Amino acid sequence: MPDYCTDIRRYSTDVNERAVAAIVKYCGVASNRPNEALVAALDSKELAIIRDGFAAKMLGLSALATDSGIRRVVEAMKGARQRSRVTFYYLLAEKTGNLNKLN
Repeated sequence: MPDYCTDIRRYSTDVNERAVAAIVKYCGVASNRPNEALVAALDSKELAIIRDGFAAKMLGLSALATDSGIRRVVEAMKGARQRSRVTFYYLLAEKTGNLNKLN
């Protein structure tokens, strides 16, 4: 299993391991499949799936709040060649002030 916490620490100083575990559980086996474990941040279909799936279901975010949060995550991760789905979801929860919903 990848070390998600180490990757998240590249972008956030204080990692909530229970929130990480909740995201990994939400992603299921997709977090271990190479093609599904990464987020294509420039793909509008991919971002719509995140908005209508994880952000709406797990975080209770509106489309507008999600789009704003996604922009902030993409900016934070702009130097990354590959964006881990778990890290992306974690940062989305953190940057929208909804990390506590994952505990």
